[in-house]
Amino acid sequence: MNKVILIGRLTADPELRQTQNGVSSCKFTVAANRKFKNEHTGEYDADFITCQAWRQTAEFVSRYFSKGKMIALEGNLRTGKYQDKNHSDVTHYTTEVFVDNVEFVGGKNENGGGGQNTYQPPKQQTAPQQPAPENTEMSYGDLGEYEELLSEDDMPF
Repeated sequence: MNKVILIGRLTADPELRQTQNGVSSCKFTVAANRKFKNEHTGEYDADFITCQAWRQTAEFVSRYFSKGKMIALEGNLRTGKYQDKNHSDVTHYTTEVFVDNVEFVGGKNENGGGGQNTYQPPKQQTAPQQPAPENTEMSYGDLGEYEELLSEDDMPF
């Protein structure tokens, strides 16, 4: 199973781009703190993880997140490699997270405040409301043929 979950801060404003076919793409870096403090500095070390989002997720990240904001994301790890343009004998290896889902982390003040970063999901079409029936009493029919399994005194709570 290849699944990555990260919580961290964006190191720069995400930049939305479009492919030649018009597909949205957004690449950004997340600084995720390690769990323990560095014994020499007393500070938490961070890992800087490159992330790539596509389509609506890319548009969402570029619209609602900016440098320094906390982000929670879920995705999968992808590795790759390429030859150096200047040195044909040098191979570079890459590792990045392909993002499937993102979420806000922290309160309103953490992510800009004032409701600016509140995600509004697309409105769903609903079926027309049926008028309420005139008689709202429920009828259970004849319950006489059922035996009582527990009395109130036998209830465990």
